[in-house]
Amino acid sequence: MTEVILHVYDVTNSGSAKTNNTIVQINKIFKDGIGLGGIFHSAVQVYGDEEWSFGFCEQGSGVFSCPSSKNPMYTYRECIVLGNTNFSIFKVNQILRELSREWPGDSYDLLSKNCNHFCDEFCERLGVPKLPAWVNRFANAGDAAMEVAGNTALRLRQAKTEIVSASKVAYRFLMGINANSAVTTESPSNSSRGSPRFQSTWLKSLVSIGNKPSNSELENEGEDTLQQRQQPQPTEPLRQSSRQDT
Repeated sequence: MTEVILHVYDVTNSGSAKTNNTIVQINKIFKDGIGLGGIFHSAVQVYGDEEWSFGFCEQGSGVFSCPSSKNPMYTYRECIVLGNTNFSIFKVNQILRELSREWPGDSYDLLSKNCNHFCDEFCERLGVPKLPAWVNRFANAGDAAMEVAGNTALRLRQAKTEIVSASKVAYRFLMGINANSAVTTESPSNSSRGSPRFQSTWLKSLVSIGNKPSNSELENEGEDTLQQRQQPQPTEPLRQSSRQDT
């Protein structure tokens, strides 16, 4: 049985002194002042003087070790005893070999797979409590926010697709109603033709039309009148004067 110790650092490897000082101040306010959390690097020490952590590299495993509390990339803050592991040094080395294969350096992600996530996994396999929540709270909050944003965007896209599909269905439905209405209005089998009101109106029109002369009769009558007008009228004989010449 041996102690498992967590080493915590302020992340001050930005390359800018101003940025590094800002991070230190943020950690003092949010961790020391409020107890909420901050921007931290962590590593786990078990059996010996080395601490184990995880970081980015283009090739090979991202798991690495360095002398405990002596990582030159960060500013050391504190150590926390997480508990005791019952595993032997041989078993711990076996766990580290497995983690080295499972955590390649190019899989590093600041929000979802960073050094603090690695230490959580390592502690779980050693059978000791995980890291205090404040160590990785900012990364977890950022990862949750990214996940929520991604899910929201996906739901908006799905809703947009459903709205477009529903609009297309409604449009086709309305077009079908309009087409059926046009066919019904122009069709000889219109149901209104069978109604008594329509039949009465249609019969009255038919009777009134039957009382009028046909078009051919009007044409013949017109020709006879024209011929009568063109015939010469007979002239009356001149009457002789009643006075006789003497």
